[in-house]
Amino acid sequence: MTISKLGVIWNPSKLDGDDLRSAVADAFPEAEPQWWETTVDDPGHGMASAAVEAGCDVVIAVGGDGTVRAVAEAVAGTDTALGIVPQGTGNLLARNLDVPLNDIPAALRRVRDAEPRKIDIGWVDHDGTEHAFVVMVGFGIDAQMLVETDDDLKSRAGWIAYVEAMGRALAGTEMTDITLTLDDGEPQGLRGHTMLIGNCGMLQGGIRLLPDALIDDGQLDMLLVSADGPLQWLDTVRSFIWENGIRRAFGAVDQAVSTESTTHVAAERITVTLASPQTFEIDGEEVGEISEFSVRVQAGALTVR
Repeated sequence: MTISKLGVIWNPSKLDGDDLRSAVADAFPEAEPQWWETTVDDPGHGMASAAVEAGCDVVIAVGGDGTVRAVAEAVAGTDTALGIVPQGTGNLLARNLDVPLNDIPAALRRVRDAEPRKIDIGWVDHDGTEHAFVVMVGFGIDAQMLVETDDDLKSRAGWIAYVEAMGRALAGTEMTDITLTLDDGEPQGLRGHTMLIGNCGMLQGGIRLLPDALIDDGQLDMLLVSADGPLQWLDTVRSFIWENGIRRAFGAVDQAVSTESTTHVAAERITVTLASPQTFEIDGEEVGEISEFSVRVQAGALTVR
């Protein structure tokens, strides 16, 4: 695919603009890209919408997960492709797509040379308005870790800061009653303290919480954790490391293994009602407490390079 019109949306808080412009000029010497800067109030959605209206073939999102998610939301379902130059500590979609990290020239070459690929995008409704997600949404330990992680430590230590927050996150999560509806099925009652629903399943450090999640299978994968007490926590850790980690890597299992304390399912649409409000996150960004939400997948809606 020849890129005839290129847009670049970048977060000025993440990197030096002159260095980025130089790297883009080296990677795309014949292009005259249009440039947009994100703002505190708009991490990229409005800029990406303007790029689509301007007829850009490819829009490159330069920033962290928030910038990538905002740009993806605007270009999903259009003829404009998404390129990613990851910055920051998370970069979850970039990791799941094997985009080079911490190497701007390499990431730009990937945008230039890679074959376009169609992937799914998720949509979550939690306040009467739908918001896109490209990695995962959820509540519980994962969301609580985001709230509890020290910003200064995160800026200095990267993803390792999440480990430091794990202990406090465990103490801050409590079991709640959950009403869950999958696709057109009947509502079912469950209990748990952590639920993750994802389009892809790998986090920082190669941690794969959703081992069956594929970015282009037209489904969303859900993990419910209901571990209560030390023995069930050991069972949960064992399922992540042994059943869904080592044994899966060696071909001993070919799908996610559920246990007494972990439940894996997949669906195109999922509706959740909670007995007590929980801290919720969208692609790694905390958005406050919610009591109900619904998610759906839009298959093949996003073209990435």
